[in-house]
Amino acid sequence: MLEQAQRILKDIFGYDAFRGNQGAIIERVANGGDALVLMPTGGGKSLCFQVPALLREGLAVVVSPLIALMDDQVATLDELGVAAVALNSSLDAEAQREIAARIERGEIKLLYLAPERLVQPRMLAFLQRLPQIALFAIDEAHCVSQWGHDFRPEYLQLGQLAELFPTVPRIALTATADMRTREEIVNRLHLQQAERFLSSFDRPNIFYRIVPKEQPRKQLLAFLAARKGDAGIVYCLSRKKVEEVAAFLSEQGFPALPYHAGLSNELRAYHQKRFLNEEGLIMVATIAFGMGIDKPNVRFVAHLDLPKSLEAYYQETGRAGRDGLPADAWMAYGLQDVIFLKQMLNNSEGDERHKRVEQHKLDAMLALCEETRCRRQALLAYFDEELPQPCGHCDTCSDDVQTWDATEPARQALSAIYRSGQRYGVGHLVDLLLGRDNDKVRSLGHQHLSVFGVGKALAEGEWRSLFRQLVARGLADVDLEGYGGLRLSDSCRPLLRGEVSLQLRRDLKPQHSAKGSSSAASQLVRGEEREQWEALRALRRKLAEEHGVPPYVIFPDATLLEMLRSQPGTLAEMARVSGVGARKLERYGEAFLEVLGGAADAPPVVVDLRHELISLARAGMTPAQIASQLRCSERNVFNLLAEAIGRQQLSLEQALDLPEDLLGEVQDAFLDGEGELPPVAAIAPLFVGRLEEGVLHCVRAALQAEFEV
Repeated sequence: MLEQAQRILKDIFGYDAFRGNQGAIIERVANGGDALVLMPTGGGKSLCFQVPALLREGLAVVVSPLIALMDDQVATLDELGVAAVALNSSLDAEAQREIAARIERGEIKLLYLAPERLVQPRMLAFLQRLPQIALFAIDEAHCVSQWGHDFRPEYLQLGQLAELFPTVPRIALTATADMRTREEIVNRLHLQQAERFLSSFDRPNIFYRIVPKEQPRKQLLAFLAARKGDAGIVYCLSRKKVEEVAAFLSEQGFPALPYHAGLSNELRAYHQKRFLNEEGLIMVATIAFGMGIDKPNVRFVAHLDLPKSLEAYYQETGRAGRDGLPADAWMAYGLQDVIFLKQMLNNSEGDERHKRVEQHKLDAMLALCEETRCRRQALLAYFDEELPQPCGHCDTCSDDVQTWDATEPARQALSAIYRSGQRYGVGHLVDLLLGRDNDKVRSLGHQHLSVFGVGKALAEGEWRSLFRQLVARGLADVDLEGYGGLRLSDSCRPLLRGEVSLQLRRDLKPQHSAKGSSSAASQLVRGEEREQWEALRALRRKLAEEHGVPPYVIFPDATLLEMLRSQPGTLAEMARVSGVGARKLERYGEAFLEVLGGAADAPPVVVDLRHELISLARAGMTPAQIASQLRCSERNVFNLLAEAIGRQQLSLEQALDLPEDLLGEVQDAFLDGEGELPPVAAIAPLFVGRLEEGVLHCVRAALQAEFEV
C-alpha cells in the first residue's frame, strides 16, 4: 500500500518522499482505520487524506469550515488532474444538480462540504445511496471544541457519521489542540478507536520576535522596511484599528487591505481573493481572517495587539511560512493590551470556571512576552513538547536578552500603587515616582506621599516596562471595576516583606534588536539570482491569470526556488524538481525551461530521447503526454517504452496505467500456449478497439524480462 502511495505522491503531487508521520497516517486510513492527526500549519495535512482518497475505491468526503478553503484546495487538485468539487452555497441549484449527477456516475474523487450541508438529512441519504464512500476527512477538527474561538456548533453533529457509516474510515485533522481539545474531538466525533498521530508543534523556519510597544506604527514600518514586496498579515484587535492601519500602510507605500467582520461578505471575499491571487499584498485583519488560508508564501505575521491565548498566537503566527521557507512572527505589546483583554474577559458572558480558564490562557500568553529564555522552548512547552536546546532562532536567543535585579524598584512601584489608594494608572504612578510636580499630583496632594520622587534613578520608559512586567507576573493587577487603575495582588506580599528577590527582563533599545531580523525574503534569493527569480515569478503570475487560480497553485515558492538552484535543462531534469508532478510537467515544463534558458528548439538526439522518455515515464506521464513533449509519434514512444521495460530500466506499472483485470486478460492471452511467448501480431485481433498495439508490446516485453530472470 505504501509503495502505491509513494507512486501517487510522485506522479500526481510531484514529491519524492513523505514527511514526518504522513506515510504512517496514509497507510492507516488507506487500510480502513480511523486517525486523529495533529500537525502544525504547513506540515502537509491535506496529503494525509488526499492520497488515501486516491488509493481507495469510491468518493472521499472532506468536511471543511470555509468556502475559501474549499475553493483553494479544489483549484489545487484540479491543476494536478484530480477530479474534486466543492458543494457550497455559492453554487446555484443547476450547478449543484450537475455535481450530484457527476458523483453518481463515479466521475468525482473528492467532495468538499461545509459541516452544515453534510449533516442535512437529504445529503446524508444521498451519500448512503452511493455504492462506496472512500473516507470522511474532518478538517479543522478543533472547531468541535466549545473552548476554542473557532467553535462551530455544526461540528458537534458530525459524531453521527460513526453510526451511519460504520465501515468508512474517518480522519480528523487540526493544527492546534491542547490535551483538553484533543479529548473533546475524540469524544464528540466518536473517534475512540482512532490511532493518534501527534507531530511536533515546532515551526523551525519562523523567527519569533516580541517587542515592547512604544510607537507601534513607527515600529511596524521599521519591521516592514526590509520586507517590501512580501505578502504578510497584520493582526489588530478592533475593526477601527484595522481600517486605520490599512490606510496608514497604503499611504506609506505598502499595498494593504482591511479585513474584519464589519465589512460586507462581498468585500471580504474580494479582499481575500486579492490576497491569495496577488503577490506582495498585506492583509490587515482581526482574527476573523485566517482560518483555512492556504497561501504558502506568507512571509510574515505581525501582531499590533496581544492575542488572547498561546493557542491563538500559535495558530495566527502559523500562517507564515507554510512553504517551509524563512518567515517572521513579530509582535509589539504593551500594558494597555493587557488591560483591554482583561476588561473584555471580565465583561464577557460565561461562568466563573470558563473565565478562570481564559485568564490562565492570557497569563500564559503574557509569560511568553516577558520570557527571558528561548521563546520557542516556552511556546512548545505549553503544548507539552520539550525542546532540549534553545532554538537559536528567536529574539531571546539571538539578542542575548539581559535581566536585572529589580527587587528594590519593584517594591517602590508596589508601594506607589498602595500609598496612592490602588486606583491610578501607570502614567500617574510614574509621575509620582519621578517626582513630577504637576496639576494632577497637586490636586490629589500626592506630592506629600513618601514615594514621591523616590524613583529618579530610573527613566520613564524603564518604569513603564517594570509596571508592565509586574502585571504580567501577577504581582500587580488591573482594577477592572474602576478605570483600569493598578492594585496590589496577594502574590506580591513576599516581595514587599523582603522574603524574595525579583529579576526582570531588560527591554532592548530598537537599534539593539535588529540581529537575526533581516527580512525572510532577502534570505530566499541572492543578489545575482534576483533577475531570474523575478522572471520565474512573472511567468507564474501570467499562467495563474490565464488559469484563474492563485499563483502558488501553479507552483509554490519552494518549487520555484528549487528550479532556480538546480537549473534543470531538460524536461527529465525538471521532473526531478520537488512539486513538479506529471500534469504540471506537461502543462508548464517547457515554459519554465525557457525562462531558465534551458529549452532547446531542436528535439534531443536519440540517446537523450531514451533517457528523457524513461524519466518522463517515471514522473507519471502517459505515452500520449510523452509523445507530445518529445515531439515524436506515439508509436515510437511505445516502441521505446517496450525496449526500456525489456532492459528492466522501467517497470510495466511505471510505463502504463492499466486496470488490473484488463492486464490479467492480456497476460493470459500471451501465456495461453506452451513454450515461447507468441508475437504481438498473433494476439492483437483479440484486443482490437480495446487497446493500442503498443500496449501489447510493453506487456510482452515485461513477461519476456520475467522469463529471462
